[in-house]
Amino acid sequence: MDKTFQPADLEQRWYKRWEEAGYFAPQGGDEPYSIMIPPPNVTGSLHMGHGFQETIIDALVRYHRMAGFDTLWQVGTDHAGIATQMVVERQLAAEGKDRHEIGRDAFIEKIWDWKATSGGTITQQLRRLGASPDWSRERFTMDEGLSKAVQETFIRLYKERLIYRGQRLVNWDPALHTAISDLEVLSEEEQGKMWHFRYPLADGSGHLTVATTRPETMLGDAAVAVHPDDERYAHLVGKEIELPLCDRRIPIIADDYVDPEFGTGCVKITPAHDFNDYEVGQRHDLPLLNIFDDDAAINDQAPEFYRGMDRFTAREKIVEDLRHLGLLEKIDDHVLKVPRGDRSGVVIEPYLTQQWYVDAKALAGPAIEAVESGQIEFVPKQWENTYFAWMRDIQDWCISRQLWWGHRIPAWFDAEGNIYVGTDEENVRKEYGLDNSLPLHQDEDVLDTWFSSALWTFSTLGWPQDNELLQRYHPTSVLVTGFDIIFFWVARMIMMTLHLRGEVPFKQVYVHGLVRDAEGQKMSKSKGNVLDPIDLIDGIDLQSLVEKRTSGLMQPQQAERIREATLRQFPDGINAYGTDALRFTFYSLAATGRDIKFDIGRIEGFRNFCNKIWNAARFVLMNCEGKDCGIDDNLPVTLGTAELWIESELQRALERFRKSIITYRFDLASQALYDFIWNEYCDWYLELSKVALRDESDPAVARGIRRTLIRTLEQSLRALHPLMPYITEEIWQSVAPLAGAKGPTIMLQAFPVEDAERINEAAVADIEWLKSFALAVRTIRGEMNIPPGKRLPVLLREGDEEDPRRITSLETQLKQLTGLDSIEWLKSEAPASATGLCGKLEILVPLADLIDRDAELARLGKEVEKIRGELKRIQGKLNNAGFVAKAPPEVVAKEQEKLQFQETNLEKLLLQREQLSNIST
Repeated sequence: MDKTFQPADLEQRWYKRWEEAGYFAPQGGDEPYSIMIPPPNVTGSLHMGHGFQETIIDALVRYHRMAGFDTLWQVGTDHAGIATQMVVERQLAAEGKDRHEIGRDAFIEKIWDWKATSGGTITQQLRRLGASPDWSRERFTMDEGLSKAVQETFIRLYKERLIYRGQRLVNWDPALHTAISDLEVLSEEEQGKMWHFRYPLADGSGHLTVATTRPETMLGDAAVAVHPDDERYAHLVGKEIELPLCDRRIPIIADDYVDPEFGTGCVKITPAHDFNDYEVGQRHDLPLLNIFDDDAAINDQAPEFYRGMDRFTAREKIVEDLRHLGLLEKIDDHVLKVPRGDRSGVVIEPYLTQQWYVDAKALAGPAIEAVESGQIEFVPKQWENTYFAWMRDIQDWCISRQLWWGHRIPAWFDAEGNIYVGTDEENVRKEYGLDNSLPLHQDEDVLDTWFSSALWTFSTLGWPQDNELLQRYHPTSVLVTGFDIIFFWVARMIMMTLHLRGEVPFKQVYVHGLVRDAEGQKMSKSKGNVLDPIDLIDGIDLQSLVEKRTSGLMQPQQAERIREATLRQFPDGINAYGTDALRFTFYSLAATGRDIKFDIGRIEGFRNFCNKIWNAARFVLMNCEGKDCGIDDNLPVTLGTAELWIESELQRALERFRKSIITYRFDLASQALYDFIWNEYCDWYLELSKVALRDESDPAVARGIRRTLIRTLEQSLRALHPLMPYITEEIWQSVAPLAGAKGPTIMLQAFPVEDAERINEAAVADIEWLKSFALAVRTIRGEMNIPPGKRLPVLLREGDEEDPRRITSLETQLKQLTGLDSIEWLKSEAPASATGLCGKLEILVPLADLIDRDAELARLGKEVEKIRGELKRIQGKLNNAGFVAKAPPEVVAKEQEKLQFQETNLEKLLLQREQLSNIST
């Protein structure tokens, strides 16, 4: 092994070897274990959310593979309709062309060409994370097999009258000219206006004042609503108003939707341009008057003067016209949430169009029952409530998109608008008995990408064929996903799978949180706080990091703010930490279901953990290679207290890890191994073994120590492998032969199983006593400022009945570990000493000849005065009412923490000074 751990040198080498050897494919085993990757967009690149999610899945897969399960991690990518189409449309625009110019077939061909050359970025990045799916079975939501599954599903549901075509409100993107899902709409607060308009009563008796943030939609108003219990307007319900600018009358209605406390208590109702208004309109049988076209410009249903105007131009003109008519009462500044398309950035319109829908209500019942009955378990369980809330109030699902890239809807129309659904035109004519002379044209729309994703668990395994693969690995074991797509994906998979397969798609759903920055802020390009997992693995210099974070930002002030923040946070860029350190950081933060705050300091700490493991392995190899390691069971082996203890601690760590990982407590699983490897094995057992190996007079003892060193390391590497695959593989290759392990790779070794019978409680108690003794002596050294190399005499008194035996049996180790010159029981009055406790046992270190009392008292005096000065400063701040009132609560809390910390330090120093003062010179 090299002197230092260099992750870049071994990661890609090992990954290539694993993949080429086919180690990621199912390896057999009695019980299947299968996970489907949430398919990332083919246009995508790895972000922290991906990194977190895929490392979680990989730990589960690697653990179950080693635990003897027949493990399949099914991998694939999503065709990402809008995102992919936009990529290629931008390429055409750069050439001075558009898709309509080259035609649908040529455009689709260009997208396939792009995918072949540029669409695999994210899968290569997944490899960099050490993800171990079966790449030989990689699928794509537009490949031939999945396309057949999508077509089969559409046709079947249509024939069962669970898919229909109808006119309803959708989220409409006026730039992309397509309906989009709620998940593709970003609603963020923006500064806007609230316009208050007077609507004249038709009988001339006055007016009602309504407030709106979208004046342009008044051209489509169908009513004005008030609350049924609002006494101010009860006498007006049923009457009409004259709708300004439109030369038509609309009714005044009563509906519980209205909040009488908001504004004037009068609300304009525009059923064709607002989702809430649509529901009100359905209850009151109001007309749906659509006043926009596909570009969100005013159409021919509106008054002639405004036709053809862009919606925001029309807004300005309408406000001005109402002002001239004396109907504009006032304008208020108003902060509101504005819905924008996540791809186009334009304001989304609720828009009335003909679309294809799935009757989700009919499918929701069995999906609700599957969770209620425990066939599917959510982890954490509270997400079941979110699932039930969505499912019990479910609306029909709009599945059509006005795009060219995607699964084209298998429906044909004749000139009369009759619909014929089938696999292709030839089969449609045959099935419906249509003459070849009857002109047909196929629906231009494609299906929502969530439609094909809803079939993911079984379509990737060969459905609609009921093959051996599908029978073996379906239902899958668990779905690992974020809470934001429980409705969009998880619920739809459950509905579709139950209906088409008669079984659940997965037995558990592990819902993880979002990855946020160190302050808990959501990572976003606009905030400039995005971290790229690959940058954390490979490192990135400051200039490149700044360029990456500010590229594409339109506002110079924003770019400068992000540049300055990056300079403060990463003045030297980002170091290369390697994949294992990044992965372990994710696990350490993965408390069940909670969002995680990603602090760069954590990954630095786990890079040090890698170094600790590496150096420990080098020590073990230097002491074991070429020597008798006790693997031959025919030779006598003697195990001392330390060997029995570390074996016991290993069993406990393995049990904690196993119980934690199967309950998705990755934070506890990683902590169990970290504590054992760093604290018990490296910090204590290696040090104890150094002491013991200095005396090799008894071969059986030396053999026992080496066997314990090598076997404990080898089992620790196997246990750690699901979390840190690279460093464990590299070290294991050197350690395995010494431990008697056979096989080409650690990832196909058996996961070490704890054995309670190997726990020796007496040895554990003895070593815990030794650790307590050693820590007491080290504390005295630190507090009294005694140099580490100074040998100490120690006096003992009190204690319990076990202490004399422990002193006798562990004296050599105690002296070596703590630099003791002698250990004696006190037989007379104790000299002036520093005192520590090990249980009931008092440990006294006489100080007379160890330190310069006067120099140490002078040093302590300076420290005391320094802390008192700091305390005075902090107390002054906290006693300042202005500071406490104006400072953020977290700043005040920080000062209070400092105060408590310094008060504790002062107490310790004063106690040390008192002890020193009692020593005679």
